[in-house]
Amino acid sequence: MRVAMIGTGYVGLVSGACFSEFGVDVTCVDKDQVKIDMLEDGRMPIYEPGLEELVIKNVASGHLSFTTDLKEGVHGADAIFIAVGTPSRRGDGHADLSYVYEAAREIAEALRDYTVVVTKSTVPVGTGREVERIIAETRPNLEFDVVSNPEFLREGSAIEDFMRPDRIVIGTKSDRAQEIMRQLYRPLYLIETPIVFTSRQTSELIKYAANTFLATKITFINEIADLCELVEADVQDVARGIGLDGRIGRKFLHAGPGYGGSCFPKDTLALARTAQEAGRPLRIVDTVVKVNADRKTQMAEKIIAACGDDISSKTIAILGVTFKPNTDDMRESPSIDIIAGLQRAGAKVRAYDPEGMQEAQTLLDNVQWCDDAYQAMAGAHAVTIVTEWNQFRALDLQRMKEVMRSPIIVDLRNIYNPSEIAEAGFRYYSVGRAATGCAD
Repeated sequence: MRVAMIGTGYVGLVSGACFSEFGVDVTCVDKDQVKIDMLEDGRMPIYEPGLEELVIKNVASGHLSFTTDLKEGVHGADAIFIAVGTPSRRGDGHADLSYVYEAAREIAEALRDYTVVVTKSTVPVGTGREVERIIAETRPNLEFDVVSNPEFLREGSAIEDFMRPDRIVIGTKSDRAQEIMRQLYRPLYLIETPIVFTSRQTSELIKYAANTFLATKITFINEIADLCELVEADVQDVARGIGLDGRIGRKFLHAGPGYGGSCFPKDTLALARTAQEAGRPLRIVDTVVKVNADRKTQMAEKIIAACGDDISSKTIAILGVTFKPNTDDMRESPSIDIIAGLQRAGAKVRAYDPEGMQEAQTLLDNVQWCDDAYQAMAGAHAVTIVTEWNQFRALDLQRMKEVMRSPIIVDLRNIYNPSEIAEAGFRYYSVGRAATGCAD
């Protein structure tokens, strides 16, 4: 089979590389010549574990190629995937679908024979209908089908998520389109991956509902964490106690500084706006959006309180700035608001992240970027763990005490045992657990 992937962002590049690993001939199309040149040289525009090796391997095999020429890229394709960005629109929170619709027009002009046009981008309910209208209006006599096939990839484990997904959702009522999509995903069907065939509208809503439910779980346990601190309970034990219930599950019950990234913030907003326009506001979702936005500011206040409520002219070390580990993605990262809050309070910020500093430098001013965690902590009055990179899970506590000005740790990811940190002579603050130890 032959596939064209329009867009070489996170979804398009990972999906294209993974399809090529199945033996499908994939052409990834992007208007950004610099990005295409990078990919042809074997250099990745994003950081994702295993992606570089997968791309290089399948380019060498001839199954994966890159171009800026959309007409060339879609020629002879059985399926064309639209995998362009759908960021939140300024002002109203709706998904900006301009890139999707532009791609639909360009695809319509380039097509010659029957093709399945697939929306892989996360799009609101009804987008597939509009894509179908645009193509039909541009090429009235063209045979085609529009299918919804949302992605469920987690940054940092996207390749594994594609190769061994919980399910595949395909929205179409066309038997012809169903058969092409079934053949495309045949390698996953052979390992008994559930494939959910449904309508386009239902498929589009499944994606938003899934992400919003996960965002709600995160927000719920963060609210419970705040309560735990007031009633002397332990949120880690609460999360385990409820997560062992099969109806609830343990995933996404990790208290922290709030959700970020490219999906949850924009998808919760888009679903809330869709519901409002349909005349049925989702009050739970509206609350989740507000609570998560407020939480990032609260985390800055938590750090300030740990330092005695006055951080003017003090140095705060930040470990991890990306929204999660194993990615260089800074989109909606809690670190942005946290660092801004500390700076407004007069703090000097030193920071280190294994992969995200280059991107972070375009978003954060007046931060001293360091070569490693210990350099960031040198002379610091406190250190805050914002992102739970593995290399931060086994820091040398004695070395930390030697380089820091005062032994204060604010762990926003709960990756350490409070009693062990206290025994090492630190004042330790985490999320949803009591503060321990005494600062010198």
